[in-house]
Amino acid sequence: MTAFADSDPPVLHQRDERGVYVLTLNQPRSFNVLSEAMLDALQGQIDDVAADEGARVLVIAAEGKAFCAGHDLRQMRANVRLDYYQRLFEQCSRMMLSLLKLPVPVIARVQGLATAAGCQLVAQCDLAVAAEGARFGVNGIDLGLFCATPSVPLVRNILPKQALEMLLTGGFISAAEARARGLVNRVAAADGLDQAVAELVAAILSKPREAIAVGKDLFYRQRELGIEAAYQLAGQAMACNMMFDVTQEGVQAFIDKREPSWR
Repeated sequence: MTAFADSDPPVLHQRDERGVYVLTLNQPRSFNVLSEAMLDALQGQIDDVAADEGARVLVIAAEGKAFCAGHDLRQMRANVRLDYYQRLFEQCSRMMLSLLKLPVPVIARVQGLATAAGCQLVAQCDLAVAAEGARFGVNGIDLGLFCATPSVPLVRNILPKQALEMLLTGGFISAAEARARGLVNRVAAADGLDQAVAELVAAILSKPREAIAVGKDLFYRQRELGIEAAYQLAGQAMACNMMFDVTQEGVQAFIDKREPSWR
């Protein structure tokens, strides 16, 4: 069993030669809560990914039994001030939005419990792969606190009545239920979790970075628009995408009945 010390960094960082980043929440004894230190560390690492033009995929993983148990309630209880809470939730929202704004796909590798802001983190990631034993909940209501910020990405992942039931009751759902509701993409046995993530990463790496960056940006922007404005934005995005060299090569390869050169 691995021993963890208080001096261990909140977030571990890896980048391979393909441009695949893995950020691992590394405070298992506190269930990887989003303390101020954890949020600071995540923000710094996400900013580094954003600045790396060779980045292709970001995987967010965690050590221990829990993926993330939400905010650090002890810190919150020790700072009973409105301005402190406002800054804390602004800091967390900024980090979540940084994931959305990244030009590369973000995959949550969920090995255990994801609750409150931890479930928010899963919902904010573009894709998610969960172990069979993982559980998901937005149970702040059990403490008298409605999970308002977690509700933002949650209701953009699953149907409103399903989201509101979770938010109002604090009830948890299994990995299988999370997949059925659209919160996660794939569910794997615990010993097959890394392989399931690797397969998803490989599928993304086989496609051009430029097209994925345009597609991710368009996907989220058009979702917030009316249908006519969404079509206008999407049409412009596709026209610009068609001007990419990699896209022209992909089209020509299809015509020539061969593999494109970027594969």
